[in-house]
Amino acid sequence: MELPELAELMAKVADSLRVPVDVDETRAMITASVVDTIQGVTHASISVTNKDGTIETFAPTDAVAAAADALQYELGEGPCIAAALSEPVVQVDDLSSDPRWPLYGPKAGALGLCSQLSFQFRAEPQVRGALNLYADEPAVFDVEARYIGSMFADWAAVLLGWGRQETTLLQALESRASIGTAVGILMERYQLDQQRAFAFLARLSQSGNIKLRDVAANIVTDTAIRARA
Repeated sequence: MELPELAELMAKVADSLRVPVDVDETRAMITASVVDTIQGVTHASISVTNKDGTIETFAPTDAVAAAADALQYELGEGPCIAAALSEPVVQVDDLSSDPRWPLYGPKAGALGLCSQLSFQFRAEPQVRGALNLYADEPAVFDVEARYIGSMFADWAAVLLGWGRQETTLLQALESRASIGTAVGILMERYQLDQQRAFAFLARLSQSGNIKLRDVAANIVTDTAIRARA
């Protein structure tokens, strides 16, 4: 995308952020952006625990993510359950052979899934949730995937009014320099808080059909050009 086109798109997105952020829209934006941004991720969802002990899926990117979540709830095992109930981060590089999930692994394989990464976020004292990342290939989650996935989990937590592991959105953004810089630029330029600035970035990514990291790099470049002008 050329910089003038980016500027025009940014103006449209800025107008859209003047209205209150819709929770359902935010959830869908998070899961769609995860798939678009992290290399190898093909499906995503958000799991949220209820006070009665049940777990519910929100904003699955497709039927495969929804089916994988439902399988874990039905079987009572799997990374998304472990993350939602107890573990801060659960990574599985090969679902078919991981001994932790003897029932879920083969059934996940039947859905075409090979690896999974789930991040916990929570609202004390009872309600917890997980951001679930699924991949069709084994061992796709590297250090960068964990950093960016953690960033999206923090965004989910903050926008839903929750807290995650005493970590702020800004701290998570610092792990990805260009994205964090772009968020800072948007905060200053449009007088936005961190959450809305990151939402702005994600909407730009979706509206322009550009990867989030590329949108961030373009914003940084545009700002540098403006500064030299």
